[in-house]
Amino acid sequence: MTARFYYPDRMIPGQIVTLPTSTSHHVTCVLRLKQGDKITLFNGEGGEFSGIIKCTDKSRNTVMISQFHEIERESPLSISLVQAVSSNEKMDWIIQKSVELGVNSIQPVTANRSVVRLSKERANKRLLHWQQVIIAACEQCGRNRIPKLLPLLTLSDWFSQQFEDKQKNIENRHAHNFLLSVTANERLSGFPLPMTETPLILLVGPEGGFTIEEEKTAYAAGFVSICLGQRILRTESAALAAIAAMQTLWGDY
Repeated sequence: MTARFYYPDRMIPGQIVTLPTSTSHHVTCVLRLKQGDKITLFNGEGGEFSGIIKCTDKSRNTVMISQFHEIERESPLSISLVQAVSSNEKMDWIIQKSVELGVNSIQPVTANRSVVRLSKERANKRLLHWQQVIIAACEQCGRNRIPKLLPLLTLSDWFSQQFEDKQKNIENRHAHNFLLSVTANERLSGFPLPMTETPLILLVGPEGGFTIEEEKTAYAAGFVSICLGQRILRTESAALAAIAAMQTLWGDY
């Protein structure tokens, strides 16, 4: 497979672009690509560009853009993952794999039982890091559109937004809202195929799960609780299993 890289700016065939320093380092020092090698670039707006490396250097690589390809690898499902923040490695794993599985947006939240508590400064650093995790996952899995990463919120603030949006009667009024709960009896297979472009919102708790009060608030916001079988999954497994199940039942698997 041709190496793929995210290039954040506009591209047109015939243009020579200079890759960012971090990308150039990966091209030269990790993949050891050379002048004349073919690569693929995408800017997150859809489609991808084939290119040829014109100049290689540890800190600076130039690429001649040769052709644009209208290739889309997006799922037919519009899945938004609302994930309670977990420890660094677990959260990176959840974000990386959920992107590979086809989510459209990721909303990190802190819940009452969240082990990880981030100050504003640390939260901003983590968001920058998670954004790079998303981009790297897109480079690896072939997606040409970058899923949206939303600012970190407390779960209560996020619920407040949901109630406000519901009152304004905007697009998520028709969403299918699913809450993973160990006490639930319903399963995804019991729900009908969502209408085209119907938003699917998946709410996943922290290591200790949601409190009773948080689940009650979720129900008031229009969520239905679902389970993923008879076994209790860790938070880093639960979200991915649910997304994979959605894609199998209704998506492109």
